[in-house]
Amino acid sequence: ADYWDKPAQGAAKVEALIRDWYDDFADEMVREFGEERGATLRRRYGEAFGVDYREAFSPRTAVVDVDQLEALGAHDDLRLNVYREPGQPANAFKIKLYRRGERVSLTAVMPALNNLGVTVLDERPYLVEPLDVRSVWVYDFALDYPDPTLDFTQCAHLLEQTFDAVWRGRMANDGFNRLVLAARMAPQEVGVLRAYSRYLHQARVPYSESFIEQALTEHADVARILLDLFIARFDPRLGPAERETRVAAAGSAFDVVVEQIASLDQDRVLRRFRNLIESTLRTNWYQIVDDEPPAYQAFKLDPTAIDGLPEPRPRFEIFVYSPAFEGVHLRAGPVARGGLRWSDRVEDYRTEVLGLVKAQMVKNAVIVPAGAKGGFVLQRPPADPVALRDEVVGCYRAFISALLDLTDNLVDGEVVPPADTVRHDGDDPYLVVAADKGTATFSDIANGLSAEYGFWLDDAFASGGSVGYDHKKMAITARGGWEAVKRHFHEMGVNTQKDPFTVAGVGDMSGDVFGNGMLLSKKIRLVAAFNHRRIFLDPDPDIVTSYAERKRLFELAGSSWDDYDRSLVSEGGGVYPRTAKSIELGPQAAAALAVEPGATTPDELITAVLRAPVDLLWNGGIGTYVKASHENHAEVGDKANDAIRVDGRDLRVKVLGEGGNLGVTQLGRIEFAVNGGRIFTDAIDNSAGVDTSDHEVNIKILLDRVVAAGDLTLEQRNELLEEMTNDVAALVLANNHSQTLALSIARSEAVSMADVHSRYLAHLEGRGVLDRALERLPDTEVMADRMLAGEGLTMPEQALLLAYAKNTLNDDLLASSTPDEDVFEGLLLGYFPPALRERFPDQIRAHRLRREIVANRIANLVVDRGGTTMVYRLSQETSAPDHDVAAAHVAAWEIFGL
Repeated sequence: ADYWDKPAQGAAKVEALIRDWYDDFADEMVREFGEERGATLRRRYGEAFGVDYREAFSPRTAVVDVDQLEALGAHDDLRLNVYREPGQPANAFKIKLYRRGERVSLTAVMPALNNLGVTVLDERPYLVEPLDVRSVWVYDFALDYPDPTLDFTQCAHLLEQTFDAVWRGRMANDGFNRLVLAARMAPQEVGVLRAYSRYLHQARVPYSESFIEQALTEHADVARILLDLFIARFDPRLGPAERETRVAAAGSAFDVVVEQIASLDQDRVLRRFRNLIESTLRTNWYQIVDDEPPAYQAFKLDPTAIDGLPEPRPRFEIFVYSPAFEGVHLRAGPVARGGLRWSDRVEDYRTEVLGLVKAQMVKNAVIVPAGAKGGFVLQRPPADPVALRDEVVGCYRAFISALLDLTDNLVDGEVVPPADTVRHDGDDPYLVVAADKGTATFSDIANGLSAEYGFWLDDAFASGGSVGYDHKKMAITARGGWEAVKRHFHEMGVNTQKDPFTVAGVGDMSGDVFGNGMLLSKKIRLVAAFNHRRIFLDPDPDIVTSYAERKRLFELAGSSWDDYDRSLVSEGGGVYPRTAKSIELGPQAAAALAVEPGATTPDELITAVLRAPVDLLWNGGIGTYVKASHENHAEVGDKANDAIRVDGRDLRVKVLGEGGNLGVTQLGRIEFAVNGGRIFTDAIDNSAGVDTSDHEVNIKILLDRVVAAGDLTLEQRNELLEEMTNDVAALVLANNHSQTLALSIARSEAVSMADVHSRYLAHLEGRGVLDRALERLPDTEVMADRMLAGEGLTMPEQALLLAYAKNTLNDDLLASSTPDEDVFEGLLLGYFPPALRERFPDQIRAHRLRREIVANRIANLVVDRGGTTMVYRLSQETSAPDHDVAAAHVAAWEIFGL
């Protein structure tokens, strides 16, 4: 009746009855996308939405979803849309997830949402099946946020950014993400506080990560103030006056708010964050490359200003954080060098690196730069070996890039700071790195990055690359260590090149230090050795045939002890896997190791190898195998070798050669020495490697200026480098010879000089350059007891004191004008091989590190010739400053032709 009485209204009602959801959807598509694109999308999605979707959402909403679905990329891509329905409470909103391909696992989604501080009230999945593309899933989440003051307009985009970053692995999925809504922070801003938290964990702050998260999220206002302080210190757009004003304002606001916090522990945590920000010298946070911020955050720190940091404190530290990796680089001075390692100690890699840099500071006494060391860990290492190596290389590249991001450059002799970087320190253009555990073949990668950055050191940035000195080919580290071994045996009346001697060792013949070391004498009788996979036993080795077999293995690419010809092994010997359940030890092997024959475990057998009654224990491996009896394994910090580690007092070898780093703790060395063993330190024994690298770097710095001036081509430079290999080795080994001779003399004078050594230790401590407890050096009371007992410093202690004498004198010389005197030109020239002295003397005189080279040469020559305390004693007697005493010594030496 309505139709006939009111035709227009009736037609509309009939049309409404016969039109379905898809008809309205088609109209909305044309209205939104236009006739042409709307028609295309209508064909694609005309039958795509199921009944459940159509019942839940209007055609207009479906058009919005189509826009999101069309923006999806390849398989497994995901998009996010945050929205609020009309009439929802202020603290309620919804999130839609769009995923092409497989369904989204709720176990992957829910933690990301929960870490934002929201409660998931409802979740509904909808399958959408377009005509000519892969099906997609639409997930609709109903969420609740506890703060009714939430500004949805402000936070919707932050939520989308954060979830997307977490999903794609660009942001960690943890409780810090609560700051996005609680403190209205963008993901990158949250990353600043997360990175500082990770550093506090490595700095051994006595609070868990969850407690630190809680402290910040419960006091989001303080977190916001901390971020404001960070921005005020490092925003490159701020002028000095505005920066100072904003820093002061943030500091005042922090004081007011934190004073009201009831929890003392939370108060302490928040103050540590402020201290870290104020101890930060530079950051890459504002650096933009290709319109994108870096995938990592890097902070250059002043460790001397950081509260509660474990000793020793380096001069500079760079901390790098990303969801893929994190790492530290520690430098003892503005001119410093040391290796970068891939560490497996995720929880305490900074502790590992700090121990290494401590040893490096001592080792580097013979070279121009002070000690440095770096290490990084993977956050999510793949199980597949190929993928793992790719991940290591990628993270290494990012780590190197982060270091270069915060380092000044030199262009035409002028310092050029990094772009968009506020510097709270002076010029700092010297950065060199070296290979280390897990990165032995990465020097070319590092030098490639140096070239990409246009860094002034070019391929001098990382020594030992394809155009550099191959340490394994030169056998330089082993040869340097062998100088120490020969010195010990010489004092015993044994000539290692003429007299047979027995050896046990850590490593295998494919290794640089162990393999080369076991070829440095044809009189070696290698009784036993082990590496991380196998144990080698040869109770009564034939000197001639065993040497030939070791040489064959060394030259065999990728060899292991398993490749050793069993027919050449003496009776009772063999090669055994460390995975074996039990190893049967025959009478011959048992006699050689001085243990009972019979069944033994691999760990027990390795312990017996370490305790073997042989002449020399040669360590060419990675790990700490000897400690003191009063040390526990936790103090050593090498959990992997806890089961096999032995005490210094239980060693039965006569000489211990430390080709590898940290093979023995300092207290373990001392205990071994007190019981009659002959040992220096790893810093003395394996210094030749760093010495060679330092010569390479300084030669390249010299020759690169020659190339730039057109006096050499790059090809000629490379040929010249290779031609000088033997000359460089001779210069390096001269230092090893000189140092070990100085220590040999010091051994003979240890008792008579005990009083002087006691006073010198007190002097260094008074100057603030030595922490005796940290370095395991005796205090005044212990020294007095030793003098009463007719004892002095042990060799490991003397070796440490020798390095401190050199480093301290080197610093005093650099602080004076002594290195600038023309009279020391001969020392400068003598640092370089003869070919360079003859061809490029003027360029040597203009070397950028001229002062540092001269100071280092004086310090080493004076201390090696005159002894550890000569400069100290003469300075005390004459009141002349140390640098004048050292200069007088060099002058006297030259005048009298000594």
